[in-house]
This record gives sequence, C-alpha cells and structure tokens, in this order.
Amino acid sequence: MNKLRLPLLIAIIALAAIAILLVSQKPAALQPIDEPVVKPAEGGIYSEGLIGTFKRLNPVLDYYNQADREVDRLLFSGMLRVDDHGLPQADLATSWGISRDGTIYNFSLNPEAVWHDGKPVSSDDVIFTIQMMTDDDSPLPADLRDFWKQIAVSRLDDKTLQFKLPEPYAPFLDYLTFGVLPAHLLGDLSMAELIDDPFNLQPVGSGPYRFDHLITSDGQITGVVLSIFKNYYGQQAYIDQIALRYYPDASTAYAAYQEGEIGGIGDVTADILPEVLKEKDLSIYTTRLPEMTMILLNLDNEQVSFFQDVNVRIALMEGLNRQSIIDNLEDGQAILADGPIFPGSWAYYTGIEHYAYNPDQAIGMLREAGFTLPADGGDVRTNEDGTALSFELIYPDDPQHVALADAIRKDWSLLGIKVTLNPLPFDQLLSEHLDIRNYQAALVDLNLSRSPDPDPYPFWHQTQISSGQNYSKWDDRQASEYLEQARITTDMAERTRLYKNFQVRWAQELPALPLYYPVYTYAVSSEVHGVGVGPVLDPADRFNNVNAWYLVTSRATGEETLTPYP
Repeated sequence: MNKLRLPLLIAIIALAAIAILLVSQKPAALQPIDEPVVKPAEGGIYSEGLIGTFKRLNPVLDYYNQADREVDRLLFSGMLRVDDHGLPQADLATSWGISRDGTIYNFSLNPEAVWHDGKPVSSDDVIFTIQMMTDDDSPLPADLRDFWKQIAVSRLDDKTLQFKLPEPYAPFLDYLTFGVLPAHLLGDLSMAELIDDPFNLQPVGSGPYRFDHLITSDGQITGVVLSIFKNYYGQQAYIDQIALRYYPDASTAYAAYQEGEIGGIGDVTADILPEVLKEKDLSIYTTRLPEMTMILLNLDNEQVSFFQDVNVRIALMEGLNRQSIIDNLEDGQAILADGPIFPGSWAYYTGIEHYAYNPDQAIGMLREAGFTLPADGGDVRTNEDGTALSFELIYPDDPQHVALADAIRKDWSLLGIKVTLNPLPFDQLLSEHLDIRNYQAALVDLNLSRSPDPDPYPFWHQTQISSGQNYSKWDDRQASEYLEQARITTDMAERTRLYKNFQVRWAQELPALPLYYPVYTYAVSSEVHGVGVGPVLDPADRFNNVNAWYLVTSRATGEETLTPYP
C-alpha cells in the first residue's frame, strides 16, 4: 500500500505545480487585442434618384411638389422638427415655454445658427416666413393660411419671439416645422414676386447642406448638387456632396441605378419592388405612411339604419379578409389597421382591440342582430321587418380602388350581404356625396401627411358632423369629450391618457372600418452606412438623420477609407 501512495503523492504535487503555473500565465488567446476603432469620417458623394420634376427650391412654395420638398429638407431648417414618434424636438429653436393657459409660446433661437451665406438666423426670418405663408397669393392650402392669420407673432429680440393663440391648441408645436426663409435676402419681396424670384434656383438656407449647382441637360434641369455646410449649428454631416437627380417614375430611376448613374431610389413602388429586392448591393428600408384606407359607414342614413347596430358593424369588420387583400392586391405592402391613430405615434395605444378575420363569428353576430337568410331561399339576409342587408358602396374610380371594392363585395357576399358597387371620380365622390353626407358606405383613403400630431378631432368629434370631416356622423359624447380635452392640455402624459381612452372607445363602437396602412419603401446603396428610417409623415422624412450617413470610415491610425461609389 505504501508503494502505491508515494507515486500518487508525487503525481498530486506535480499537478498542483502545473496548475499554479497555468494560473500565473494567461493563454495567448485570452490576451486583449488592440483592434483599430472604425468610425465615420467626412467625405464621399452620394447620388439619389427623385421621382418627379424640379419646380422651385423654396419651403413656402413646395407644398404640392414632393421632389422639391425632399431637396428642401436638406437645405432649410424649421424652428422645430419631429422625431419618429411625432414628438416635437429642438431645431432652430433651442428652447421654448408655454403659458399656463396654453395660449402664449415663447421661443429662443440657436445663437450659433447662420445662413449659408454666413448671416445669423434671427427672429425676423421666422416672422417674414410666416408673413409669406399668410399672404393671399400664397400657394399654401387656404386652411393653413387662415390658421396662421389667427396667430399673433411678436419679435422680442434678435433671437427670441412670441406666439399668441386665440385659444389653447395643443397641436400648435407641430405647425412650427416649416422651413424658414432668409429675410435679409427676400424681405423686400411680395409673395407674387417671390414665386418667380431667382432665389428659387439658387436658394440660401440654414440646413446641413447648402446649394452647390444645378445639373442640366438639353436646357432642362435634371438634378441638384448639394454640398456639406461646414458652419451648420447641429451635428455636422459626413457625406461631402449629395447629388439628387429627377426621374419621371420609379422604373426609370431603377434603370438609372442599373446604369450606375445613382446609388439610391427615393421611392420604390410596387412595380419595381420585386426586381429591387434582388439587388444585392441595395439596402431596402420600409416604413408606414401616414395614410389609412378605410370604409366609412353613414350612421345617420335611414336607408341603412342597420349600420347603427354596433354588432352589425363588428360583423362587417370580421367578415373582411384584410390580410388576403393586402397580400393579393397590395403585394404585401401594407399593415393591418386597427384604429384612427397610426402605430408608431406617441399617442398610439398598443392595447387597442384587433378584429381578426372570422366569418363564422360574423355570421353568428348577424343572426343575433336579427338578420337571417330567407327560409324559402335567397342569398341576402333580412330581418323580421323585411329589411335586407343591402347597401351601396361608393369609391374612387381608379384601378386600385376598383379591385379593392370588388374584393370587399365578395367577402361580404359570403356573409349574406349584398353590396352594390358605384365607382365615382374622386371630386364627385367628395363634393356630391361625402361633403353633404349623401351616401351609405364609402371606401376612402385618409391622408394625414405632414400632420405629426394625431388630433383625430376633425374626423370624429360631434361638432364636425354637419360641416366638418366627421363623414360617418358618429355622435358619441364620451369620445368627443376625450378629444376636446386632448386638444387643450399641453401635458403630454395627460394627452396620451385621453387618446388611449378615445381609441378604446372608438374600437368598441367601430364607427368606421379600418383596413390597412400603406407603406413607403426606399432603397440606398449598401455602401452608405448610418441610414435609419422610422415612421414617416412625408417621404422627405427619410433625410431626418442624414447627418449620420457616411461613406468614409477612419481608423485609430488616422487612415481613411473611401467607399467606392458611383
């Protein structure tokens, strides 16, 4: 036994010594390695295709030209901007205060903000821009001009100004995102003169990029080149130049990409999406648009009194195979809608009720509401009074809505509902039917582009039944009270609570049938880094974080690498 113990003891001592040696020396593989830090660096040129034509580079004149707005987003700054959730953020204005009654707003402008010609941005510039917006010759919509005519604007000093509202209006901050014009260059012009002024061809703004030159071909303006503005008051951009070229449609822009003329496509439409998805060198970004396709129901039309029964409305909703519609008619480029406030908004309630496709349950609800198929045969449900579940659906007379209306008709026919389709020119649908509430059901698109604040008041409040946009004539006092209070309180937590309550009530009563939100798709060369696109209020919002985009990287050694780029 002793002979065995001695070798064992020696072995144990040897192993212990080896263990101590291993602990005292770290393996080479675990030694920290000094990897060079790669960071964005200034440099490079990015070229993108815009869909549309050049008109005027002026934020007061670009309301109806999408392509101009996209260029102006890079050239001009607003007092405020909104983030991906629709919340106001500082821009030219660094701080602001609101009076207790919500009628007075004081703003301080960034002391470092200067125009591209080096002159300081001042209160006079903001006041001049508003004067242009309220001019009777302004091309802005009449309701926007009238809104600003009610606001008293005062210059307190070079960098502070005050706004006085006739009554509390919580969404006011969202109106301050307009691009500001330089008064020292344009202050002597009237709106009529401004429309044709050379400034619109060689603009001076205060944004992260300045105007460099126009690209022309055969006497036509085919693009704009912008250069980085070194004295920008905000985060300095990285990309030296951005060249924006105009194309009549997305397919032409895609062809230009394939030829190496551009590295990004400003709007990837459904007709080119399948091919664009195959491009290994393109990064695709998709986000929700501030639009909703929905079916309005006239809740105060005696010819279709059954619409007043919430169970009938819910049955109509559950009888629609909306996902199938999205997949087959929208090429999957839409998101199911549940309510009147868009997902991604600060006011959106994630717990809102979702109505899934359930035709069996829908049929059961119609039976409970008293509508059954005739015992002697027939395809249309009636009640004991002989009222048939039959109504007319009006909709815009274009291929997209024609196909959508037919799909809706087919889904509802499976429930025993007869729908008569009536396509109409949009102007006629609006003026001869919706505006005067002369309809039974209507398939429409609700577009809230450039409206960061959700404010559902115009569409669902009781006061808007007669002359506003409450086309469904939804007369619900509880919902209206939520909307009233949300409009006058500046407490964001309280506004969020009120809109949550409104959405719960809306989903319970279902005064209209939400179908889906369309999406916006944008393509950028995979060589461009730092791109990020959240929910947009306008396609121009894709440039919200352009300051973070980069093509060039630098390492800790100081070495720079330029990404190859057309």
